[in-house]
Amino acid sequence: MSEVEILGEQQQEVIDDGSEEEEEALPLHSEPVRRLGAAGRRGLVHALVADDVHGDNLRLLRRQRLRMDRVGVRQPTVEVRWRGVRVDAECQLVRGKPLPTLLNSAVSGLSLLTTMLGLNRGRERICILKDVTGILKPSRMTLLLGPPGCGKTTLLLALAGKLNKNLKVSGEIEYNGVKLQDFVPEKTAAYIGQYDLHVPEMTVRETLDFSARFQGVGSRAEIMKEVIRREKEAGITPDPNIDTYMKAISVEGLERSMQTDYIMKIMGLDTCADVLVGDAMRRGISGGEKKRLTTGEMIVGPSKVLFMDEISTGLDSSTTFQVVSCLQQLAHISEFTILVSLLQPAPETYELFDDIILMAEGQIVYHGPKSCVMSFFESCGFKCPQRKGSADFLQEVLSRKDQQQYWSRTEERYNFVTVEKFYDKFKASQSGRNLAEELSKPYDESKGHKNALSFGIYSLSKWDLLKACFARELLLMKRNAFIHITKAAQLGLFGLITGTVFLRTRMGVDRTHASYYMGSLFYALLLLIVNGFPDLAMAIERLPVFYKHRDNYFYPAWAYAIPSFILKIPFSLVGSVALTSISYYLIGYTPEASRFFYQLLILFLMHTVILSMFRSVASYCQTMVAGSVGGTLAFLFTLLFGGFLIPRSFLPNWLKWVFWVSPLSYAEIGLAGNEFLAPRWSEVHFGIPRMNYL
Repeated sequence: MSEVEILGEQQQEVIDDGSEEEEEALPLHSEPVRRLGAAGRRGLVHALVADDVHGDNLRLLRRQRLRMDRVGVRQPTVEVRWRGVRVDAECQLVRGKPLPTLLNSAVSGLSLLTTMLGLNRGRERICILKDVTGILKPSRMTLLLGPPGCGKTTLLLALAGKLNKNLKVSGEIEYNGVKLQDFVPEKTAAYIGQYDLHVPEMTVRETLDFSARFQGVGSRAEIMKEVIRREKEAGITPDPNIDTYMKAISVEGLERSMQTDYIMKIMGLDTCADVLVGDAMRRGISGGEKKRLTTGEMIVGPSKVLFMDEISTGLDSSTTFQVVSCLQQLAHISEFTILVSLLQPAPETYELFDDIILMAEGQIVYHGPKSCVMSFFESCGFKCPQRKGSADFLQEVLSRKDQQQYWSRTEERYNFVTVEKFYDKFKASQSGRNLAEELSKPYDESKGHKNALSFGIYSLSKWDLLKACFARELLLMKRNAFIHITKAAQLGLFGLITGTVFLRTRMGVDRTHASYYMGSLFYALLLLIVNGFPDLAMAIERLPVFYKHRDNYFYPAWAYAIPSFILKIPFSLVGSVALTSISYYLIGYTPEASRFFYQLLILFLMHTVILSMFRSVASYCQTMVAGSVGGTLAFLFTLLFGGFLIPRSFLPNWLKWVFWVSPLSYAEIGLAGNEFLAPRWSEVHFGIPRMNYL
């Protein structure tokens, strides 16, 4: 069966039976490309990348490169340079035993207070990176090696522009000769961390689709338009499959991207595309698949610079080799700039890299071609045995415990070679001099591309960001529909219980039973407050993914918060209707339609405010332990100063302002006024002014 036959009916719409001129003139944003459905996307990707992922992906990238080279269109490339980068962190000294005793807690609190006052007592500065210098070139795969704690992650974060602002950073980092502060490195480079943070209720395909949607297509659209224009002028007919694929991944604003199917194919995720990601308590994909999903989530975007931190954790050597080989193809053919940190790469994986950066104790011991690294250490007196893997040797030769076994100069006495001595020898070596010479020359701007760097914070417009966040929040609410339906049913059930406790047949319209009516109103509000607690846990659970996406400039905080607020309104309304409609006439409130709907409105607004309050507490506390404490304090504060437990007249003058801070006080005033200002209560004498009972 031919490739065109595999594509199916939807693909046949794109690869039309018309003339070649019509195929050439097919606009980038034409309807056939936009209408390419799931079957058409999968069929096209399968036709281009079949079972031999390594070989087929190589052919696909070469065919794309050949098409662009034929018309003289260059791909954007990025060169990363850093000079004298130093990163320091201030840490608190623990004096004595760090036991949580009263004395130690008091000393720790006093130390924190003196630090806030600028006295800097009990603080020590730790140097994480010590004046490191280097260069990453496009079309090169660089391996970052070093023992744990040597500063690999800090270097990757520094180059990606994602270092914590509490760290003190000095030195220069440039992309194509432009300093970090002059563009948006988070949108130019992709940092793949070692932690797998994903929404467990979403599938693999949905995770990648939303990532591709938020990251956009970058410069693909402009490059594709230029390729089509030059091909039309030269009378070149492109390969139909390659033409359709390149157009499909260049269309902006698609909810389902063909780039997702391609990334799933090369990352080996196509077999679990429609499986939930899951977590420790929900069945989902395996740990290795999550690690590949973490990598795929970032490379599905248009970034041409990849900083990858321990991407092999949880993967077997075969899968690691497959992933790294695909990255190598992206680097060599698509001219990506890639820096990968691996702890113990297998020999076959190690051979895929072009350059090596070896770190120890915050310093770069070697930075240069892989072919020269062994000769450098041989010049220092150390040789890798044949039985030993090169990557293991490079890390062990820096260790005080393991270094001696690699000493090759038997005629000389062995002395431990420190990291500083290795660093000095590297600077004097040929690789060190070549690096210094390259860095001494300014970046050649003629090699740059106008679209290589990103100067915009977000890839989508504000409206498109909002729509995308709405779509994701709606999907998550559908996946958690059981929780929301149960919460609404809970309010209805407790409304029934409340109505039977305060049954109207036992209550009269008099001063004695007025307190019962007031108690039933307070109990309804209390139910709404308790009903909002689950949102605290749900919000905290999603915070790590939100911060990951926000730091990568997928979307701003307001685009995340607004859909979460608006889409909760129907559930708040349903719950309020269930509570009010069941309890209102069972309890025997004033039988007037206007007062019924007024009470419904107040309960609905109160429920909405409570949900927002607990989400705010979650955003500040950020952990379940702190969130439970913060949520309890917010609950007690709202309850205590709401006017029912402690009337406002009983509060001291300096504390009366707290009454107006609690949302419960406004709801109680509204509900009480709605009921007790009714005509049927006009003849009842309460003994106090009617609106001062709070």
